[in-house]
Amino acid sequence: MTAAFVVGLLMAGGVYLVFQAGLVRVTIGFVLIGHALNSLLVAAGGMGFRAVSFIGTSSPDEAADPLPQAFALTAIVITFGITVYLFGMARSGADEIPADDDVSEEEQKS
Repeated sequence: MTAAFVVGLLMAGGVYLVFQAGLVRVTIGFVLIGHALNSLLVAAGGMGFRAVSFIGTSSPDEAADPLPQAFALTAIVITFGITVYLFGMARSGADEIPADDDVSEEEQKS
């Protein structure tokens, strides 16, 4: 229940920020969505009610599934790459709204 609440809260905040104006807010929204998905993957592995999935520490019947943990590590790397790329775009000025200097005065009057 707690993992579902955390995933829902992070996803709602991330989606809200993605729909806001400004590339920095969109980037933070993507980070929150990435954290929500990582929490979902780790919760799907059963770490809360199963044993640690190290060889030799517990029996294979009691061990948590290590595949969602590997997916979570991959998702962390992908989220970091997207974050760096979007912050680089924000730093380069891709967030700025272009001015309407191209429009002549006659076109503005009509």
